[in-house]
Amino acid sequence: MPPREERGRDRLPAQLALPLTLEAHAAFDTLVDGQNAAAIAHVRSLADSRAGLVWVWGGHGCGKSHLLQAACRAADAAGKRTMYLPLARTDIVPEALAGLDALDFLALDDLEHRAGRPEWEHALFDVLNAYLVGGRSLVMAASAPPGAVGFRMPDLESRAAAAAVYRLHALDDDDQVEALRRHARGRGLELDPAAARFLQSRVTRDMAALCAWLHRLDTAALAAQRRITIPFIRASLEAPPEPSD
Repeated sequence: MPPREERGRDRLPAQLALPLTLEAHAAFDTLVDGQNAAAIAHVRSLADSRAGLVWVWGGHGCGKSHLLQAACRAADAAGKRTMYLPLARTDIVPEALAGLDALDFLALDDLEHRAGRPEWEHALFDVLNAYLVGGRSLVMAASAPPGAVGFRMPDLESRAAAAAVYRLHALDDDDQVEALRRHARGRGLELDPAAARFLQSRVTRDMAALCAWLHRLDTAALAAQRRITIPFIRASLEAPPEPSD
């Protein structure tokens, strides 16, 4: 049986059935609130039951995509027709937005990549209009708030500003360690706090980079039938990269 998010897409009109998948780790269980508790709670309420519009913004690594994908996974589990659309993807065209008002829950990521482009701004305006009056849920994410993301259409900017706007902040060191341990538990691993801090101290303090290393360590530990301990992490970090094909 396909994952819930894939079955959710099967319920969509044919023009919406884009080949998009959610990251396996992207769930509310692996999110740590940090300074973002209000934003996470609001988005989660939209995924569960409420209707409304939310705009979250922040720099790289603050968890925007994770939050949007976690919300889509929760909305699908609640029986809603849902879609996550990362607009940074170059294979997504403005016409892909047509018909999105058929959804119960929509998450539009990377809006800054389409701001200032007339064909995209008209398509986005139609989507926002539909969700403002339709009693459904739309969550948007960008690197800046609506008034600073680069929209040229004043009406689009004003529609976007009608959403509840939250800035997302990167996790501090302690919260990042907790997030890393939650990601490990999601893989069926128990990562000791000391091992998590050791990895954190030797990799870029960015959750995407840390999770990428966790994936590599999980694969290597499984192959070697080893636990992910500080010595194992040290040896993995010092090992030469595998040759590429």
